[in-house]
Amino acid sequence: MKERDVVSWNVMIAGYAQNGLGKEALALYEQMQREGVQPSRVTFVVLLKACASIAALEQGKQLHSDIIKRGFGLDVIVRSTLVDMYAKCGCLEDARELFNNMSERNVVLWTLMIAGYAQNGLCKEALALYEQMQQEAVLPNNVTFAVLLKACASIAALEQGKQLHLHIIKRGFESDVIVRSTLVDMYAKCGCTKYARELFNNMSERDVVSWNVMIAGYAQNGLVKEALALHEQMKQEGVQPDDVTFVVLLKACASIAALEQGKQLRSDIIKRGLEWDLIVANTLVDMYSKCGCTVDARELFNNMIERDVVSWNVMIAGYAQNGLGKEALALYEQMKQEGLQPNNVTYICVLSACSHSGLIDKGLHLFDSMCKDLGVTPTLEHYACMVDLLGRAGCLADAEDFIIRLPIQPDSVIWRTLLGAARNYGHVEIGRRAFDCVMKLEPENASDYVLLSNIYAAAGRMDEVAKIRKEMKDIGVKKVPGCSWIEVDKQVHTFVGGDASHPQSKKIFAELDRLVGLMKEAGYTPDLSFVLDDMEDEEKEIALCKHSEKLAIAFGLISTPSGTPIRIKKNLHMCGDCHNATKIISKIMGRDISVMDANRFHHFKNGVCSCGDYW
Repeated sequence: MKERDVVSWNVMIAGYAQNGLGKEALALYEQMQREGVQPSRVTFVVLLKACASIAALEQGKQLHSDIIKRGFGLDVIVRSTLVDMYAKCGCLEDARELFNNMSERNVVLWTLMIAGYAQNGLCKEALALYEQMQQEAVLPNNVTFAVLLKACASIAALEQGKQLHLHIIKRGFESDVIVRSTLVDMYAKCGCTKYARELFNNMSERDVVSWNVMIAGYAQNGLVKEALALHEQMKQEGVQPDDVTFVVLLKACASIAALEQGKQLRSDIIKRGLEWDLIVANTLVDMYSKCGCTVDARELFNNMIERDVVSWNVMIAGYAQNGLGKEALALYEQMKQEGLQPNNVTYICVLSACSHSGLIDKGLHLFDSMCKDLGVTPTLEHYACMVDLLGRAGCLADAEDFIIRLPIQPDSVIWRTLLGAARNYGHVEIGRRAFDCVMKLEPENASDYVLLSNIYAAAGRMDEVAKIRKEMKDIGVKKVPGCSWIEVDKQVHTFVGGDASHPQSKKIFAELDRLVGLMKEAGYTPDLSFVLDDMEDEEKEIALCKHSEKLAIAFGLISTPSGTPIRIKKNLHMCGDCHNATKIISKIMGRDISVMDANRFHHFKNGVCSCGDYW
């Protein structure tokens, strides 16, 4: 252009900013200044939005200074955009100071400040500011309600969410598509999926976002069958799923190891041309890994057109969860050779791989190198991995000493990791000390009481077991029931420990009776220490027999042809008795059995587990 006025510069700066090129927008502003072109109010509004989008706080502060020099400091739109910039850069005190000092505050400004709090995790402050907004008689709009509902959803503030719902009805926004979708999301994230579905069903207009919100609501509440069924309904109604739909559904399949459903989704993804969308491809790799199919996961990974650090982390984590530590380490080395910089998550994945595979020296070396050579500041997650590494190897005293010497305050996860290791090795004293430390930080987690009870039961100290059970009852702590899922003919079946509600329960229990007889002939002895209830040994044996993964295995045996692999997902850590029993079942029945528990995959074949009993 031979002649460029301020409008020309603003158009080009806005072009960069709107396409996510915030740095280029700021660089062009520098050139604009060098050429002596005076910025306008629009220039500053666009540039502040660019700073907000890339969290460029220092550039934002410089712009604030320029704004004051140019006489735009009192402009309502510029000032509102400044509030937004500071909030999105995490400087809420500066944002609030600007907000408080404004003589004129419209609904847009209030909404920006409320959103600033919500986006920075200060949801209570966001809700408090809404109360002040009401007191000052400023009427909220649809965006205000959407932001507030998201704040309620993030902290499961159901009562405040219900109150907002009433306000939405009074203000006439209930039929607004964005508000209604956010209401569905809020109720679902607060665990009220039934009411969320009712709202969803009554929507006169449902776009792909509305469907995604409801599908995600089911998935986040562990209702995978319902999520998959809603996806089918979505297709029947002619609504095309997008990348978000598939990511949510693939994660749902991964959560219960529903491989066949995941494969069907992959077929749909290919038809929609989304197979090589980076986020979708990463989630596919994750799904295959969490279903125990690391070969398929690696093939997908190798064929990806584009790979970011998340892609590498997902594949390394997949190897770690499946006990393939050497493969995880080899991929980590390849990642570095290809010039990609590992991040904090990468090191968590690699350390976890060392832990699950018993590569103690390698894990210790990697942690030391990470801290000293690579300049990585360890997080609580890294420290937890090290405690797990030492604990699984039986180095309980070293693990406890490692925790005591930590430069930061250990959290409940770290102490719980030591408690779990003490359970595996039957170390009463360390287990008790770890339990006491967990109680100071998180006193109402039932799994901690169960772990300590198991330690005492294994040591034959049933009086201590009784004390713990009484304490749990007194303070109202309830053990999370064991739950297992198995997929047969693309249908997911759910089993809860001791449950007899499945339509084929009679056949399942008959198969279990038959299995127990065969197992005992093969040398199986039930480990009654895993039953904490005060009952006779015969009753304990029956209770052990009804653990959820055993029910799922029995169902798999009677529902699939001989020789077919059985794949199960369990919500809790697999108990020692079930681990031993599954090894024997795999041998006497000639079946490959895979169980993904809360920590890792166990692949059982011909009487041997892939974990090498190191779990």
